[in-house]
Amino acid sequence: MNKSITYLLWAVRLVAAIILLQTLYFKFLAQPESVYIFSTLGVEPWGRIGSGIVELIASVLILIPRTSWIGAGIGLGVMAGAILSHLTILGIDVLGDGGYLFFLAVVVALSCSAILWLTRFEWVPILLGLRQSLMGRKNVPTATH
Repeated sequence: MNKSITYLLWAVRLVAAIILLQTLYFKFLAQPESVYIFSTLGVEPWGRIGSGIVELIASVLILIPRTSWIGAGIGLGVMAGAILSHLTILGIDVLGDGGYLFFLAVVVALSCSAILWLTRFEWVPILLGLRQSLMGRKNVPTATH
C-alpha cells in the first residue's frame, strides 16, 4: 500500500472513530438528546446503552489496522440503522440540531465505506474463502438408502 493510501486510510479511520467515541458521552451519561432519540424509537434505555457498546467496539476495531475492516463493517451497519431511523421516524432535524446528528451518521457511514473499500484486499479473500467452504459443505454427496 503506498503512502498516500495509508494516510487516507488513517484519516478516515480517525474520522469514524473520533465521531463514534465522541457520541458515547451522550449515550452512556443519558444526556437528554440521546434519551429523547431512543425513547422516540421505543428502545430506551437498552437501545441507547447497547448501541453505545457496539459503537465502542467498532471504534476500537477501526483503530487497529488488522481489524479496521471489521470495525468499519460494524460501524456501517450501526450508521445504516441510525440513518434509516432519521429518515423514517426521527426526521433529519432532531430537537433543533439542524440535522447535525444526521450529518454525523452520514460522515461515519461514508468513512466506514471508505475503510471497507481501501481494505478490500484484506477481507474479500476471507469472505470468498468462507463462502467456498460453506458451499463445499452443501455440495458433499450424501449416502441414500
